[in-house]
Amino acid sequence: MTFENLILEKEDYLAILYINRPKALNALNAETLYEMEEAIKDIKADSNIKVVIVTGVGDKSFVAGADITFMLPLSPHEGRFFSDVGERVMRQFELMEKPVIAAINGFALGGGCELAMACDIRLASEKAVFAQPEVGLGVIPGFGGTQRLPRLVGEGRAKELTYTADVINAQEAFRIGLVNHVYPAEQLMDEARKMAKKIAAKAPLAVGYAKFAIGKGMQVDIDTAMSIESDMFGMCCATEDKFEGMGAFVEKRKPTFKGK
Repeated sequence: MTFENLILEKEDYLAILYINRPKALNALNAETLYEMEEAIKDIKADSNIKVVIVTGVGDKSFVAGADITFMLPLSPHEGRFFSDVGERVMRQFELMEKPVIAAINGFALGGGCELAMACDIRLASEKAVFAQPEVGLGVIPGFGGTQRLPRLVGEGRAKELTYTADVINAQEAFRIGLVNHVYPAEQLMDEARKMAKKIAAKAPLAVGYAKFAIGKGMQVDIDTAMSIESDMFGMCCATEDKFEGMGAFVEKRKPTFKGK
């Protein structure tokens, strides 16, 4: 599939989605968001793909926010619509059963930080920086930032980062729990691939059910969440992979999972 603002590469079990607007520091405009929806549909439909990596083209920027030149003339109605589109795309990354790793190779500002937060796991280059700078532009985060940031780093830190629009580096992002790991820039994609390989070696249905249980469980009370977990555990017991995984353990061999 060919895009104007994205590059989608597939390598065996792995899909790598590059945001490809380097002249605009990979900022997100409406066209890019619509292309991301199409890329997500393609990835979901490909049964060979088990893990996704999202990153930015170049060595400066993951995604430097939403495109301000695009947003400047938006009316209230158009602004609401643009926010709805962005939120819908970010949510699709969360709801996709395949794990998504953000390889944050530079600026992750505004919509870029929101995109990273919509991914399951965030790996950052030492050069990466993060911010929700929207209030300095007269708006608020519009692609889910006011909701995902407090869920990841806590309400107090989320409010501070949002109200002040402060920029933080990768080590601070790691300290507060915004990213999982920080690597030298030249090692970032290798480390992302290593993690993708490790995940892909596990039972794909179980990984997908675990993603659903964690994501859905975070939105409800603990008792409802535990019921969701039990449902997903029961569904695992209906899969061939469960018998293969447990059988391999008992027989002291490596399992061969089929995603069935």
